[in-house]
Amino acid sequence: MSDNTGGADEAQPKAAAGTEATAGDSPARPAPAGGNPTGAAAPQAGAPLDAAAWQAWQAQQQQQHAWAASRAKASAAPVWPALVRPAEAAPVRTATLAAALVAGFASALFLGDGMGPGLLLAVVPAVVAAYVAARTARRTARPWTVVWAIGCLALLVVPALRDSAWPSTLAILSAVLLGALALHGSRTWPGILLSPLGFFDSAVSGVGWAWKGLRSRGGVSKDRWLPVVKATAVAVVLLVLFGALFASADAAFADLLGGLMPDVSIGDGPIRFLLFLLGAVLALAAARTAAAPLRWDRIKVAPGKPRSRVEWALPLVVLNLLFAGFNAVQLAVLFGGYDKVLQSTGQTYAEYARQGFWQLLWATLLTLVVIALALRWAPRAGAGDRRFVRTVLGVLCALTLVVVASALRRMDLYVDAYGLTRLRVSVAAMELWLGLVIVLIMAAGVFGARWLPRAVAGSSAAVVLAFGLLSPDGMVAERNVTRYTADKKIDLAYFQSLSADAVPALDRLPEPQRSCALRGINDEMARDGDVPWYAMSLGEYRARQILRERPVTASYEVCSRLGAFSTRTED
Repeated sequence: MSDNTGGADEAQPKAAAGTEATAGDSPARPAPAGGNPTGAAAPQAGAPLDAAAWQAWQAQQQQQHAWAASRAKASAAPVWPALVRPAEAAPVRTATLAAALVAGFASALFLGDGMGPGLLLAVVPAVVAAYVAARTARRTARPWTVVWAIGCLALLVVPALRDSAWPSTLAILSAVLLGALALHGSRTWPGILLSPLGFFDSAVSGVGWAWKGLRSRGGVSKDRWLPVVKATAVAVVLLVLFGALFASADAAFADLLGGLMPDVSIGDGPIRFLLFLLGAVLALAAARTAAAPLRWDRIKVAPGKPRSRVEWALPLVVLNLLFAGFNAVQLAVLFGGYDKVLQSTGQTYAEYARQGFWQLLWATLLTLVVIALALRWAPRAGAGDRRFVRTVLGVLCALTLVVVASALRRMDLYVDAYGLTRLRVSVAAMELWLGLVIVLIMAAGVFGARWLPRAVAGSSAAVVLAFGLLSPDGMVAERNVTRYTADKKIDLAYFQSLSADAVPALDRLPEPQRSCALRGINDEMARDGDVPWYAMSLGEYRARQILRERPVTASYEVCSRLGAFSTRTED
């Protein structure tokens, strides 16, 4: 669009001063003495003829032209909602609708009693629906897509193995991220971060997509669907009839059948119906995304204004010197300087470790922020600038790795003194992951950063998966039991809040410490009563077996004297 707002027919010069104005124009005025002192072009129609008014009018016209040009440019540039909008999805197939329906029924049957193997059983039909929709849209699976899909399913195994809620929750959230990456195929930072938001859009459009597909099938003759309905009804009748006969004929088969079949009551109807809707809608959202995903990678983040070498490097060089000085002290302390440092500060090993770990964790996080901002404003005039940036930031990353090692060493001292807790094992795992991210950034500086967003996302999911498979509650119990055998120190009150994953390790304690440590877990499982197989994790199954074979025997009074019911705070 041209920036010109007027044409020959809109602004004709006056033939002479004093000529009568045309309709709609300002009255003609005598020209100022001395002609046009500004040297500007001849006044246009509607323009004042005195010098000061002419200059003001001309400035106003220039502002209007600039505003019109910027508005035209903004209207020409696509805004990001239109930029990421996908193409029209292919018509939904019957197999996709059937898989979404199965996902809804599986959610209603298996998720009403809790998370466990049932979550994986409810997700598998949604994966099938997404696969069929992607094949219909002729989308091919790339290597990274396969990696994300396998990782998503692997993370959903964690709730089936571990009873603890916090690693299972992290695993489910990470599975959502990997599922979004598999469906969207994102590879940039905006795509990695925004892909999970695509499910919200697909949840709405997926329902309309499915409804449109159902309406298009409204004219299908009954010769096609009536045999399927009849066969399904006959199969259900046969299963119920012969299943009831075999169950009444053999008590063992009746117990097996009763354990496999979900226990659904009329009172659970509303929650089961909501779970059905949730499962079906999420399956349709996954299928709709697979058919026509949002194009998050089309969002481009403009780089910041490059700075000069001095302006950019001076703060980072000063920061590197500070890191080097701190690391020199840490290395001196690490190789035999503890006694001198503790003598001068008057602290114990545990106090020294506790004082510094959290600060070092925040220092690591802030270093990643500094690196991100430095890369945004880094000089990039040529190859020399790129080598200079890699050198300065490479030194900062290397020094940060020493800070990570120092933080982990302090945490180890802290755990030796006070024992392991959920919070401590969590932040130690986070510090390890931050160190891994720094290593990936260093590798990106050498080999290129195109793969970095996906590598960071994959490393975070891998750490969450390893965290869940290693059973953090089991690690906490194991470490504290080992500490008790060494110095007879134990915090029985803390064990009351652990999950069933801690039972195998706590079972090794001598009585009455064993019973007092297990009392809280035992009472929790007793309140839950019988849990169906699809809602029971492997950790809970093992714990129930152990407590069934070796029940809790210590009385409440004995455990109270040992401090099992005292209050405590975790740090």
